[in-house]
Amino acid sequence: MVADGLRVLFCGINPGLMSAATGHHFARPGNRFWPVLHRSGFTPRQLAPEEERELLRYGLGITNVVARATARADELDAEEYREGGRILTGKVERLRPRVLAVVGVTAYRTAFGERKAQVGPQERMLGPSRVWVLPNPSGLNAHWSVATMADAFRALREDAEGA
Repeated sequence: MVADGLRVLFCGINPGLMSAATGHHFARPGNRFWPVLHRSGFTPRQLAPEEERELLRYGLGITNVVARATARADELDAEEYREGGRILTGKVERLRPRVLAVVGVTAYRTAFGERKAQVGPQERMLGPSRVWVLPNPSGLNAHWSVATMADAFRALREDAEGA
């Protein structure tokens, strides 16, 4: 779900099995993307996965690094990530979002060869687009709570609004 000139293009790792089955991003019930997106101020209410097209009204879109659906992201190999990074680079250069936000630091590191990348803004630009890395909202990512993830997403929102 993408369009030209988005404020932020969120980029998940790859579709989970539930997302592949429903055709909607971040569709697994335990995924925290939708609550975090709302708590960080990107949306006026919490959207459900099946309402993802409403994101376009807010200048937001969603894509993935890798198109292949898996039960867990660790089922992907490094070459899939690197190829996904090449495809994503072309997509971002064509669509020109203000910011590309990759949700998953390990996915970003592997896809773009940035072994030391951390959550937050990156030095790398893709065309005119700034790059941010955000925590993975999967329920399997126990290192981040909804509140701390919302803080990271809020920092991105504030940065994207200021650009």
